[in-house]
Amino acid sequence: MYAIIETGGKQYRVEKGMRIRIEKIEAEEGKKIEFIPLLIRKKDGSLVLGKGKVTGEVTGHGLGKKVTVFKYKPKKNYKRWKGHRQPYTEVVIKDIKEV
Repeated sequence: MYAIIETGGKQYRVEKGMRIRIEKIEAEEGKKIEFIPLLIRKKDGSLVLGKGKVTGEVTGHGLGKKVTVFKYKPKKNYKRWKGHRQPYTEVVIKDIKEV
């Protein structure tokens, strides 16, 4: 059984026991969070739309890999480097329930 959840403007396909990195949310480590799934697909192939609950546990927060942005204008001696590291929250999916 798997579910499709939406958080942080993105959709994720999750299964029980899966570890995912989502956009940073304000939750402490060890805290349980709930997602309302867009779709649940059972093992027999049937679909359940929007009725259910996906629970997960926050295991940590962190920063992603550094992305370097380089801007320049030819013949004008203009060069700028910038770096960015996107914050994330790591979640372990504990349970997928259908209502």
